[in-house]
Amino acid sequence: MPPSRLTDILRTSLMLAVLLTPLSVTARNRRSIDLIAAHTLISDTKLPTEVTPNAYELKLHPYPEQGNFTGEVNINVTVQQKTKKIVLHKHPDLEVESLSVFQILAVVEDPKSDSPGSPKVGYNVFAFQSKWEQVKKQSMMNVMLNDHANSGVELRINIKFRGYLFNETTEGLFRSSYVDPETKTTKWFVATFMRPNLARNVFPCFDEPGYKVPIQLTVVRPRHMTAVANMPLESSTDPNQYWVYDTFQWTPPIATFSFALVVSEFSYLVPNDTDDGDIKLRIWARPDFIQTLVNVSGKVTRSVRFLEDFWGVPYPLPELNIFALPNYQATRPADSWGILLFKESEISGKGSWHLTQELVYQWLGSLATPFWWSDAHINNALVRYITAYTTLKVGDNETFNNWPMTMLYSIYYEFSKRYPHGKSTAIKQDSTSAKTELVFRMLNYTIGESTFRHGMQRFMADRQYKTFFGDDIWLSLTEQARFDKTLPEPITINEIAGSWITKDRLPVVTVTRDYDKGTATMKQRVYLRERPHDVPDQEKFLWWIPVVLVREDKMNFRNSTPLVWMMKEREIKLEDLPSADKFVIVNPEEISPFPVNYDTRNWNMLASFLCTDQRTKIPVNTRAKLLHDAWNLAYAGDLSFATALNMTLFLRDEREYLAWDPVFTLIDHIGKHIDSSAVHKKFQTYVRLLLTPLYEELGSEPQDGECEGRAHLRSSSKIFLCQTGYKPCIEEAQRAFKKWMESGDPDEGNPVANQYICPVFKWGSKEEWEFGLQRIINFPAGRKPSERTYLLKTLAGCPNDSWKIERLLNITVLEQNGNFTDNDVYLIFSMLTGGANGYTTLFNFLRSNWDVVKSRFEEKPMLWNSIVTSATTVFKTQEGLDMVNELYVERQTEFGNADFVIEKALKNIKEETKWSNENLPVIEKWLDGYLSSNSERIGA
Repeated sequence: MPPSRLTDILRTSLMLAVLLTPLSVTARNRRSIDLIAAHTLISDTKLPTEVTPNAYELKLHPYPEQGNFTGEVNINVTVQQKTKKIVLHKHPDLEVESLSVFQILAVVEDPKSDSPGSPKVGYNVFAFQSKWEQVKKQSMMNVMLNDHANSGVELRINIKFRGYLFNETTEGLFRSSYVDPETKTTKWFVATFMRPNLARNVFPCFDEPGYKVPIQLTVVRPRHMTAVANMPLESSTDPNQYWVYDTFQWTPPIATFSFALVVSEFSYLVPNDTDDGDIKLRIWARPDFIQTLVNVSGKVTRSVRFLEDFWGVPYPLPELNIFALPNYQATRPADSWGILLFKESEISGKGSWHLTQELVYQWLGSLATPFWWSDAHINNALVRYITAYTTLKVGDNETFNNWPMTMLYSIYYEFSKRYPHGKSTAIKQDSTSAKTELVFRMLNYTIGESTFRHGMQRFMADRQYKTFFGDDIWLSLTEQARFDKTLPEPITINEIAGSWITKDRLPVVTVTRDYDKGTATMKQRVYLRERPHDVPDQEKFLWWIPVVLVREDKMNFRNSTPLVWMMKEREIKLEDLPSADKFVIVNPEEISPFPVNYDTRNWNMLASFLCTDQRTKIPVNTRAKLLHDAWNLAYAGDLSFATALNMTLFLRDEREYLAWDPVFTLIDHIGKHIDSSAVHKKFQTYVRLLLTPLYEELGSEPQDGECEGRAHLRSSSKIFLCQTGYKPCIEEAQRAFKKWMESGDPDEGNPVANQYICPVFKWGSKEEWEFGLQRIINFPAGRKPSERTYLLKTLAGCPNDSWKIERLLNITVLEQNGNFTDNDVYLIFSMLTGGANGYTTLFNFLRSNWDVVKSRFEEKPMLWNSIVTSATTVFKTQEGLDMVNELYVERQTEFGNADFVIEKALKNIKEETKWSNENLPVIEKWLDGYLSSNSERIGA
């Protein structure tokens, strides 16, 4: 065995040494940037620190068919402070059968061995009298001793327990089944899912990430099944014809959420290309599925090799077992140490992202573990970044070629809202984690890839088999950057990262050049896309911003070293810029997560350059960034739409789907904003002219072996062309829809692909739309409800004709057709906000039928608020403002609990009207010029 790996003997000695050494858990005063209050969904009370664990000896006996299990655990603990009470985590559903506590007086060694690392064979103990109670409304138990246990004393807690195997969810110790295709019999398997704090559902323990101690597991399994755990099998005994007792080697110090077990009848594959047998890698699945996973080991091996090199630490365990589980219900894989659990669809696909992410957790999360959930946020973000970094380097997953642009766009939208995240803690957690991931990417660029990697290695060498705070990561990167001289004094990574992570905002940087002097003023402020821009205290927001600059006369996109840092400065001055006829680009490749605005002259030079055959000298990510920044800054009111629209002219020759990727979102955003104005038809013509050559070149059908990006580009261009009334698209959709209309039993199922339904309901005939309405009314109870929901969404949200919407409202609201529930009506109202025809028709319907609608919904405040909100809040022009204001005056005392809705609507519409008055004339003037110069193409 290579010297980089511990032999089993040394590993066992280490584990026993840890087991028998009192563990002092003194509070560490350093805190990472505090994210616990705002950025985590985990709410957990910390255990008292008077007693801390040293090791677990755990025995589990699952009964897969019966759906329950029994167990026994011996927990070795050290008393840190004199106490009469021990607090453990234990789920209320876990039944304790017996509990006893002993004080360890001495350890008896094996007399036949003189090795200091030899196993121990027994203990001299003193028994405490004890009792226990479940803590009300918490997953905790209090163990009360009759006498005080003094500081420094070692105790051994023995607990026998029983519990149920979760059957419907993948929590704790769960079971699931599948049908053997040959024998037609049901096969059961048992597995664990312990993250984030579900070990307490399986056995009483100290279920916090900060307590990392060894575990030795014994599993009692049926003879015909196989047990796999974190560590290799140490011994097996078979006391009877039914059960086998498998005892596994001691784990290294391990958090309870990293504990893992699978008991199954699965088959496994062993790859042929592992490095000298260092890691025993096995891929497990049900026997009839196993052959679909023959390529998985190659992906795993490539990723493991890369990660071992990245961390400078070999894969830390002797085994790696990867399971494809049938009927696996978890929303994400279980990243337990040494055992990775996946849905069959996740692991059998082309990509390697899911596999790589779980492999990254083997180092970051299992080998080095966050001390508390606040640091788990940073851990998660770093895992995501290293996963993306590895996936791109290994080159297995083409779909990841759009990273990080898609993620960047979404967080730009989220953090530029007046009220980011709304009330959704989950959205807040995810968007903040995504932003932190981008901060790691920024650091990798700005301090250099080599410094970043060696900083990570420094961190891992220091914290392996231990816990860490977020500060430990920032400190390691700072120390490495100091050593490599890639970060100017006195800047620290903690200062840089903190300025980004602790704000639910992002900056926008404006570069205004003085062409005569060859200088530029650079200013930073809060990026606000939603209006009005009246966020409190926005002048106090400042960031550490790396200024990476590319100039036209010296285009070098590989040098990401900052020219200078904006050290939380509102404004700085740049010197020695290129001549007045050369553009500059700040923040190329989206090195940092912020948009950049320029003076009009620099924007125009960029637009002109992109329209030349030199365009590809600017990398595609930067081309996409320039387009995305221009449109969003115009949308926010910070840039003329004429300038932003000029930035789209290069697309006539652009065929890289990454450059097109932001276009479709922008067409959607602007299109919805102006669709109530006369400009909208001109905008639709512009979109058709933009997309038609692209779509015709791509062809309507996929080609053999084409890349995923090309398929994505075809699909997106087709969708948006259909929305503008592109005749070939509409005709194709109607041909497909006709097959459904002519089928013998149209309610039996929907033979039409979803992509065809909306174009037909929008541009098709009355007969086609009425056919869709009848399918909803007659929808069979045995079909999937999601199919009906999709059909209802398109029936309400797609039509371009007001009469279709009026007909639907008459049936559901006035006639109260029994085939439509209150939830259906609520969904219809929501869908009508997607377009001007929808919400204008709804407004007119409400105004004309006020008394009837009010009487129908006055006892249903959810529906009353919904119709008022959907009918009044989406207008964006003066005409709409006048309509809503007239209704408010007419019915001022009749809105009831929706009164606040109409008042807020009027305020928002005034803001939108202001935007429309400022921007629609500019957009229309540009479109008139563009359409005039392309008049021949319009006629064609």
